[in-house]
Amino acid sequence: MKQFLKYTLATIVGILIASIITMFIFFGMLGSLLSPKEAVTTLKPNSVYQLDLSGSLVERTEDNPFEFLTGRYAETNIGLDEILANIRKAKDNPNIAGIQLNCGALSAGYASVTEIRDALADFKESGKFIVAYADSYTQKMYYLASVADQVLLNPIGSVEFQGISSTTMFYKNMLDKLGIEMQIVKVGEFKSAVEPYINTKMSDANRQQVTVYVNSIWQNLLNEVSEARGIAVNRLSAYADEALSFREAQKTLDYGFVDQLVYQSEVEEIVKTYMGETGKSKPVFVKHSAMKNVPEDKKYNKTKLAVIYAVGGIDMSETDGIVSKKLVKTINKVADDDAVKAVVFRINSGGGSAYGSEQIWYALTRLKAKKPLIVSMGDYAASGGYYIACMGDQIIAQPNTLTGSIGVFGQIPNIGKLSEKIGLNYDVVKTNKMSEGITIHRAFTPEERGIMQNYVNQTYELFVQRCADGRDMTTAQIKAIAEGRVWTGENALEIGLVDKLGNLNDAIALAAQAANIDSYAVAEYPAKEDFMSQLLKGMSDDVETRFLKSKLGDRYNAFREISNMENMNGIFALMPFGVEVR
Repeated sequence: MKQFLKYTLATIVGILIASIITMFIFFGMLGSLLSPKEAVTTLKPNSVYQLDLSGSLVERTEDNPFEFLTGRYAETNIGLDEILANIRKAKDNPNIAGIQLNCGALSAGYASVTEIRDALADFKESGKFIVAYADSYTQKMYYLASVADQVLLNPIGSVEFQGISSTTMFYKNMLDKLGIEMQIVKVGEFKSAVEPYINTKMSDANRQQVTVYVNSIWQNLLNEVSEARGIAVNRLSAYADEALSFREAQKTLDYGFVDQLVYQSEVEEIVKTYMGETGKSKPVFVKHSAMKNVPEDKKYNKTKLAVIYAVGGIDMSETDGIVSKKLVKTINKVADDDAVKAVVFRINSGGGSAYGSEQIWYALTRLKAKKPLIVSMGDYAASGGYYIACMGDQIIAQPNTLTGSIGVFGQIPNIGKLSEKIGLNYDVVKTNKMSEGITIHRAFTPEERGIMQNYVNQTYELFVQRCADGRDMTTAQIKAIAEGRVWTGENALEIGLVDKLGNLNDAIALAAQAANIDSYAVAEYPAKEDFMSQLLKGMSDDVETRFLKSKLGDRYNAFREISNMENMNGIFALMPFGVEVR
């Protein structure tokens, strides 16, 4: 019997070991089959970097090992970090003669588009050309393309240029029909994140703040397009009232929005005219994916300047956005790395958990005590996003960044009427007066509402104090510009919430200056995961997130807002849901 058990156990162990080895061999083979080839791209003379701007723009991209599951119609993510790096490489490489933009329907915020536009303007300082083409330009893509030497449009295409709008969806009537009452406690007259649940239209305060920031973004766009295209601002505004999207392409040519009406097959000949004598040869178009594999002429440098990315909602999901515990670990790691001499904290977040924001804030105070900390704002750095930004030695935003929203709220649904509709009843036994306090089964009592309001007030006072300390202002000065109000970066500069207007590269240069370093390597955190790491990590509900993102595209944001509601426990420093500036 002992021999039988011995051989049986040995057989089981052998099978387990063989299974594990087989699994690793399978993943290795799968990785080699599915991972993108990272062969180095060697540029030839007369090369033109061809940048296709379509899909969804994200701060950073990583390999998606499950892309094959999402189908060929999946929305493509393109990384802002990779675009900026490629433009920089194209500027410095003598074999690149220019850039050709194919402007599609790129889903992106105005601040991120401005980052690309700034990089293209810097590229032009090298004396190289930019030619932009589109079948039809969205307004954001036209704003970006206006920096080009030639703006080309398909003869039956159009240019969307009609001004900016911001639309809010309100859920109150739907919730009333379901029998759900959202019980709200907040601080901040302008804190409008809760309005969709309790109103059917914008409050006067919210309409006021939205009016200010959409006009700020629009005026900035008009000024930059006017300078690039030589069209007076008042004329641009008048043209916008004509809804050019629905006008014939010839009108956009007559108005000076575009330089030529051409078919895509004619673009190559126009590119050749910018190449001088070298244009006698056929230009070699280098795609974005190939340009990523062009090596940069960088020497090893043990001195590092860190860029830490904080992107998405704060603790709104375990698999998406900013997870405060993970970000704190990253910040502490960078703080303790003696090779890192300065830090740029790159934020693109509309906020989230007040608790999570405080944990990140504390980690940043520790880092700031050791090395310079410069904050760079993307499309959003609002509410909790500003909470984690206010500690920066200096804060840099784009003119069209949305920031501020210094305010907090709490919300507890009351499903009492819904329970009645579907026949649910509740009974309770409790030991103390508040044992069953603040429940979703009934409305707040006056005492419970008072407790919640006091809790929210404490969080708001702490938020204000953090901002006052970080900005070297009094709490009274912060409160005068707080109340949950959203500002553009341009407005925020005027009231002292940011220090300068600029892009990520400006922030990196400022951090190097603050640390008094001339030679350094830029290290990004958290480090991007390789293909196999992504594959192994993906054996979880993260696969579902990836799949939904790829299938839903832009609509994933709306799905995420609804699904995140179940995670909204506690007090939140969050800017208005669904703020989308078009």
